[in-house]
Amino acid sequence: MRKNTPPKNFESALTELEATTIQMESGQLPLDQSLAAFERGTELLRFCRQALADTEQQVKLLDDNNTLQPYPDSDE
Repeated sequence: MRKNTPPKNFESALTELEATTIQMESGQLPLDQSLAAFERGTELLRFCRQALADTEQQVKLLDDNNTLQPYPDSDE
């Protein structure tokens, strides 16, 4: 676990979070490592939620500015 090391991007954070979850669910970690994994998982979850919120805000801004246009159907 890379505590205090910020993830490079959403995808790497999600991958690490999934791996951490699997590790914790295995029940094979000692108590101190379980606590560290939980703390890291919380950091990663917070990072992922923020990245999603930021992206959602960017999409909303683009949509509000009418920059996004519907993709034309191939039938037209």
